[in-house]
Amino acid sequence: MANVEHLRTLAAVVDGGTFEAAAAALHITPSAVSQRIKALEEQSGRVLVRRSKPVAPTEAGSVLLRLARQLTLLEAEAAAELAGDDDEATATPLPLVVNADSLATWVLPALARLDGVAYELAIDDQEHTLDRLRDGTALAAIGSDPEPVQGCTSRALGSMVYRAAASPAFVARWCADGWSPEAAAVAPMLVFDRKDALQDRYLDAFAPGARPPRHYIPASTQFVEAAVHGLGWGMLPDLQADALVASGALVVLDEERTAEVPLYWHQWSLRSAALDAVAAAIGEEARRVLRPTGSTARGRARQRNDRRSRA
Repeated sequence: MANVEHLRTLAAVVDGGTFEAAAAALHITPSAVSQRIKALEEQSGRVLVRRSKPVAPTEAGSVLLRLARQLTLLEAEAAAELAGDDDEATATPLPLVVNADSLATWVLPALARLDGVAYELAIDDQEHTLDRLRDGTALAAIGSDPEPVQGCTSRALGSMVYRAAASPAFVARWCADGWSPEAAAVAPMLVFDRKDALQDRYLDAFAPGARPPRHYIPASTQFVEAAVHGLGWGMLPDLQADALVASGALVVLDEERTAEVPLYWHQWSLRSAALDAVAAAIGEEARRVLRPTGSTARGRARQRNDRRSRA
């Protein structure tokens, strides 16, 4: 069994990105950090970290990093319980990874319901959040893949619905005669980052072969603001765009074609009161605001009444 202090050191090295940062966090010398990592590697018979900048775990290191995260959480919860203060969760932050649009819309209200739980939130594309579970940097994740990572559980949350939208000024300039494949081929497009495939998938169905100019806007709120300012069109979630469409700040370009992104809650299979409480809060909020996956509950008649028609 790996030494607990050595496992803590491994986590500190990955979190800090360097041996020096880990040493500062653990209040020991960089030499001591190096000796602990070397001892852990000798015990496991594997190289555990890549000595890059930042330091990254190897595949074997990810296995032990997951163990380190779990031990840290369970150890802190046991200490709180022994202290007789079950209502106060550990001060050790729970590392969670979520997609940007969920964080910008519905996740924070869910997390805010819990008292005494600390969070360490990371953002990634919904198709890549599970990588953080695999490499041990997160204990739970919201992602679009229904298949659980080995050692984890998966539960459906619901779906976020996205529609092509842009500002009235953008419409007047690029598609005054109506949104068409020809317009989509040349009108500037907004993309979150190079992992974001929502817009390209829409184009594959609406305007095959179209590859318009694109702006990369790697922040959910600013992505919507870029659309409002007329920088480009993009696939915007109803949870962010509905009020802006109702106010006239945005126009839905295509009422017929939507992108429904199913979301799932993934977490490590371990008995943790804090993690289970977070899962329950996330599930409750998801049931309140997300569309049941595959549902057509929001009728098109209401959409047409609520939304401003294309210019």
